[in-house]
Parts: sequence; C-alpha cells; structure tokens
Amino acid sequence: KKKAERTTYLFAAVASSTLIGGLSIGAACYRFLWQMQEKGSSELPALEILGTVSLALGAAVGMEFWARWAHKALWHSCLWSMHKSHHVPRQGPFEVNDVFAIVNAVPAIALMSYGFSHQGLLPGLCFGTGLGITIFGMAYMFVHDGLVHQRFSVGPLADVPYFRKVAAAHQIHHANLFDGVPYGLFLGLKELEAVGGELELKKLVSNRHHKK
Repeated sequence: KKKAERTTYLFAAVASSTLIGGLSIGAACYRFLWQMQEKGSSELPALEILGTVSLALGAAVGMEFWARWAHKALWHSCLWSMHKSHHVPRQGPFEVNDVFAIVNAVPAIALMSYGFSHQGLLPGLCFGTGLGITIFGMAYMFVHDGLVHQRFSVGPLADVPYFRKVAAAHQIHHANLFDGVPYGLFLGLKELEAVGGELELKKLVSNRHHKK
C-alpha cells in the first residue's frame, strides 16, 4: 500500500512539475519573442529580461520567509485544523495540508497570466514574481515532500549534505523540541542555530545517514 501511495504521489509531483516547468519556460520565451515581433525589433528587451529574472530569483527567496511566517503565524494557529493533517500519520497519498500548495499557486498563476498577456516592464516584473513563486513551490515539493517526508523517491538529492541537514532540521520541527522551531525549510538551519539546536541537528543528521 505504501509503495502504491509513493508511486501515486511521485507521478503527481513529476507530472505537475514537468507541465508547469515546461509551460513557464515556454511562456517566458514566447513572451519576449512576441514583444520583439510586435515592436518590429530584433533586439531583446534587455531591461525587461533583467527585471523578470531578478524578480523570479527574489520571489523564490522571499517565499521562504513568507512560508516561515505563515507556517508559524497561520498554519500552527488559526489554520491548524487543516495543517494538523501533516502532523499525524497520513491516510492515503494526499493530506488536507496539501491545499496550501494550491493556495500559493493562485497568485503565481494570476501574476504570470497578467505578465504573459501584457507588454512592458511592469507585466514583466509580475511574470517574474509568479515564476519565482512557482520555482519555490516546485523546490519545496521535492525537498519537503520527497526528501523529508519520503512521499516519493528523490534519488541523488538525498545524498546532498545540505539537504540532509534540511531534512533533519524539519524532523526537529515535527518533534517540537524547540517550540516548533524551525518553521522555515531551506533556511531552517539558521533558525536552529538561533535557539541552540545545533547538537540535536548533528545527532539527527548522523542517525539519518546510518539508517540509510
């Protein structure tokens, strides 16, 4: 049964990532080519490309801080009735907590749709922001759902030392050893350092390595 659940979620993860990733890359390329054709120019809109890429990277990083805040202030507070499905044994390949991924996808889709269908720097920035949210979401799914909670196999990703620490740090969150810290994922190590959780982190990293 567990194998079937992992296979189901793996298919959903890979299919959605491939589709969304392909559409995002295709949309970005088409958008710039379309603008060049509209303007009758052979020059790439350098400023707009720079803005789009910068906002994509900025939004991807910013989402880590948003997710950390939302995790603590919302998911473990007023939205606990939904998030608690992530802190108990899962029944089936999905859980109620997965709804939050869909919620985060709404602004990403809206921003990318607006940016794709309009010309100019502002739409380009909107497109980049939506793209950054999407990139973070895909990375979060593979690291959090795949590596940390082993809802599907992530292959060589599990051998990267940094990601092994990320996985161990998130285990500490679920164990509630430091009042729920860390609430973030990719920068959770910094949160643990701030509360003196380095020793516990080292123990868990070592245990995960030996179990493997």
